[in-house]
Amino acid sequence: MISPSHNPSVSIKNRMSLWLKFSLLPILIYSFTLPLAAQQYDILIKGGHLMDPKNNIDEPMDIAIKGEQVALVQKNISSELAVQVIDASGLHVCPGLVDIHTHNFYGLDPYGQYSNGYNSLHPDGFTFPYGVTTVVDTGGSGWRNFRQFKEQVIDRVRTRVLAMLNIVGHGMKGSPYEQNLNDMDPKMTAMVARQYADHIVGIKVAHYSGHQWEQIDRLVEAGKMANIPVMVDFGGANPPLSLETLFMEKLRPGDIYTHIFGGGGFGREAIVDLGGNLRPFVKTAQERGIVYDVGHGGSSFAFKHAIPAMEQGLKPNTISTDSHMSSIMSGMKNMNNVMSKFLNMGMNLNEVVTASTWTPAQVINRPELGHLSVGAEADIAILNVLEGNFGFTEKTGEGKMMGKHKIENELTIKAGKVVWDLNGLTAPLWDE
Repeated sequence: MISPSHNPSVSIKNRMSLWLKFSLLPILIYSFTLPLAAQQYDILIKGGHLMDPKNNIDEPMDIAIKGEQVALVQKNISSELAVQVIDASGLHVCPGLVDIHTHNFYGLDPYGQYSNGYNSLHPDGFTFPYGVTTVVDTGGSGWRNFRQFKEQVIDRVRTRVLAMLNIVGHGMKGSPYEQNLNDMDPKMTAMVARQYADHIVGIKVAHYSGHQWEQIDRLVEAGKMANIPVMVDFGGANPPLSLETLFMEKLRPGDIYTHIFGGGGFGREAIVDLGGNLRPFVKTAQERGIVYDVGHGGSSFAFKHAIPAMEQGLKPNTISTDSHMSSIMSGMKNMNNVMSKFLNMGMNLNEVVTASTWTPAQVINRPELGHLSVGAEADIAILNVLEGNFGFTEKTGEGKMMGKHKIENELTIKAGKVVWDLNGLTAPLWDE
């Protein structure tokens, strides 16, 4: 009698069973992994109107993200290729905004002002909600305390924080520091700028009230030594120093004049005369290569200057906020609000986006920023352009302009990660 273990029919059945298991295993594994393998991208933004000035894109287009980078930009990318799909229908998709005039060297020095003081802002709460992914702190730190700024702020926040070093060694600490010519050291400033070239993109002077040009000469000398642009916040001299001399004789092409629509009173000449006429050298200077930056701030923007100047054909090169504790509570408010003003004053949306992304990236010599080329870091803002009746102010309690359009940021992506989602574009309904 043959035992069951030696029954030929049982052995054949076992062998067939094993054969089926091992033959079907690769098929089963393939069938389960197929959907995962097909999902080539982490995030897909579909249905939005893409605005990428560097690449001359201003039309409906999808954009896919893999890891921290832009992976694909084209029409109608299949939703099945992405783990997460964001529906941007009716919205505008653009590079993360680049704000080149902010104050972010916040700290606890009661006398520090914008240099480790109370006047400056922790950036993340005032950047990501408005689509800003890169800021430039302008002049908060000087060569004496930049390292503290880097360790205290730059290294600890999620926003990309760059800096324009103050020509004053102590930074923007107010008087008497900013009036001290002896602390305006071009050699030390340039040395620190070169030492931290990954973070320092320019050199700034601000609030100087003397009538000589020594502060500008030292500023430009430091800029030449470090091979970076300079930014001028044109002091408080009374009567004001000549804008024409500054633009046509002192600054180099590529240097930046901020608060372009400020002035007109104590300490600073406006770009328009008392009759609202654009001064004849202003356009010539811009054509020469002087960069006009908005730098709105709390009291450095006036409709009586901006509207006549723009009606006469002058547009800013770069839109920036000059954000600090006072300006966010006044007429400036935030980057979207400043962009909205210019949208209502005659710039079209593409011009506004360009002045808030690709142009400022070029001005600070960071061509890796401000665009959505394949391979670029995936910094993205999704904007909603609202229609209605909106009021825009200069300073609290002062002049108001009405407008039909207002820009509101819906969603911000920094390095491929969603960091702000105003209305839950990335979230499912709670009961589904």
